[in-house]
Amino acid sequence: MLPADWQIPDGVKLAFSERTSGVSQPPFDSLNLGEHVGDDPQAVLQNRRLLSLQLGLTSEPAWLTQVHGIDIVDLDSDDNRTADGSVCRSTDHVCVVMTADCLPVLICDKQATQVAAVHAGWRGLCSGIIEAAVASFNAPADELYVYLGPCIGADAFEVGSEVRQAFVSQHPQTSQYFIPQGDKYFGDLQGIACYRTQALGVQHIYQLPHCTYRLSERYFSYRRDSVTGRMASLIWLEK
Repeated sequence: MLPADWQIPDGVKLAFSERTSGVSQPPFDSLNLGEHVGDDPQAVLQNRRLLSLQLGLTSEPAWLTQVHGIDIVDLDSDDNRTADGSVCRSTDHVCVVMTADCLPVLICDKQATQVAAVHAGWRGLCSGIIEAAVASFNAPADELYVYLGPCIGADAFEVGSEVRQAFVSQHPQTSQYFIPQGDKYFGDLQGIACYRTQALGVQHIYQLPHCTYRLSERYFSYRRDSVTGRMASLIWLEK
């Protein structure tokens, strides 16, 4: 269920899956959508079918092989599926990324003519995957809508000083999103993403403030469990 106050243009559909209502066995229980985590492949396929049925999808989601980079593939013109984001300008495809602590970012334009899904781990976020996704749109930044999905929260994402420095060296103001914790820091992925998205001129940004690490009954978390499943974040244009 999406927050009631989110503005979503007519003609755009989006969804964030949780870990429940699937067929996978522990530790992938139960709606694991990742083929690469060691789960039974048949269970993953069944989970993907269940997700498509639940969402009423008429096109198979364009599952990616994610590599923590910043490449964005155009689903309408490119058959490559090794990337950390996808963009689509037709009703023929469903953009999707998988996460289990990393930040999923869904984007659309005000006119509901194009959509994108982005996998933003700290490396991709730092390297500019959101900037790359926004640049892929044929629309001004102030006509875009950005939706930040569930990820590891600011009180659970412990990182070293080198991670903080990687961000702060590009945007000094992002130091506010790193809270000292001994010789480490707690980092706020959603906060950083929101800052960098606003810096591009995007005005419509919505956040789902659910911590994947803390909410163990609802979400998979790689940082918490190491061996675990993956959720999906999807966005598409209605036929």
